[in-house]
Amino acid sequence: MKIVMIGTGYVGLVTGTCFAESGNEVICVDIDEKKIQSLQDGEIPIYEPGLKEQVERNVKAKRLKFTTSYAEVVPSAQCVFIAVGTPQGNDGSANLNGIWAVADSLAPHLSKDVVVVIKSTVPVGTNRKLYEKLKELTGREVTVASNPEFLKEGAAIQDFSKPDRVVVGVTDERASTVLHELYQPFLRTDHPFLSMGLESAEMTKYVANCMLATKISFINEMANLCERVGADINDVRRGIGHDQRIGFAFLFPGVGYGGSCFPKDVRALVSVAKEYQMETKILNSVDKVNQLQKEVLFDKISNYFDDDLKGKKIGIWGLSFKPGTDDIREAPSVVLINRLLDAGAEIHVHDPVAQENVREIFGDKLIYCEHHYDAIESVDALAIVTEWNEFRNPDFEYMKHKMKSQVIFDGRNLYSPGKMNSLGFYYTGIGLKTENDFSS
Repeated sequence: MKIVMIGTGYVGLVTGTCFAESGNEVICVDIDEKKIQSLQDGEIPIYEPGLKEQVERNVKAKRLKFTTSYAEVVPSAQCVFIAVGTPQGNDGSANLNGIWAVADSLAPHLSKDVVVVIKSTVPVGTNRKLYEKLKELTGREVTVASNPEFLKEGAAIQDFSKPDRVVVGVTDERASTVLHELYQPFLRTDHPFLSMGLESAEMTKYVANCMLATKISFINEMANLCERVGADINDVRRGIGHDQRIGFAFLFPGVGYGGSCFPKDVRALVSVAKEYQMETKILNSVDKVNQLQKEVLFDKISNYFDDDLKGKKIGIWGLSFKPGTDDIREAPSVVLINRLLDAGAEIHVHDPVAQENVREIFGDKLIYCEHHYDAIESVDALAIVTEWNEFRNPDFEYMKHKMKSQVIFDGRNLYSPGKMNSLGFYYTGIGLKTENDFSS
């Protein structure tokens, strides 16, 4: 199938590449000439495990190409996917200017039988508005469909290749048939292809992300309560997770969620509800709890040093909002760094892939370290913000030698409090019972 992918950001590039991998002819379009040139030169603008190799393989096979020209590629396309950004506006709503700009550029070149698919995360009603806009611009009906993405950064290719489900929103059977054919190679293990109305598909994306964000904020709030009452959140998590109605997914406490999806989508759905004169009390709380959770690690550090961090040397392990990505959008590390800088601390940081993105924000205000052990040289304390695998089993004796003070604030609960205490560390996590007992 001949596919045009509008937008070469995270979603567009991963989706286009995976479609090419299954034998389709895919051309990715972007108005950013510099970005397209970089892609043509083999440079990948995002970090995603396995993506670079897959792009190179499909470019070599001539199944994947990049261009800035709508006129050259859109007329022959059977499917046109729109995967441009829908950033958060000042009021929390999604900014759809990119979608409407694409519609203006597409309209003169669309063939009669093309299916135009919105892959971007958009508020309910956007697909119908696109249908009306294209009808106005072309003077005829254009088939429009919704196909929300459910990709996890750091595991996007795996998620796309072996999806839990594929969701499409359509208004006619032909669009459903075309998209089912396109996704069939990825559904060979009988995972469902769910065809529904446009509004239902749009809502499915938001509701899924908001549900997961709710679980994270819930377990974080319970972790904070566990610390107050002397319980251990890991014991509690195991106690509730074996209940099949609850499960273990997204029940790991930490320093809050970040990234490009959960924060934006929670606020966007709140904004949608306001348009319909409804207050989403749960989602309002989810967002508020998450913002407060990003302050927890700083509060622990500040309290330990009696609110005097001036001149203190703090090491930070992990900068991206989660492992497997260089994405620092809404990352808890950025909140922690800002608070530490305001308090006068000297900050040494390490992250396997996200350091350059952090450098673009903070410049020379931080000391950037090539190795995670370099970031703890003579530090007064270490803060762990992202659970990269390389941090899970460090040489603790070597760490004791490197650190000025053996103090660790663990925002991801990577280690056993009992073990750390026996090794001579001051160690505190999120919702952990730090006293040794028979269950530690």
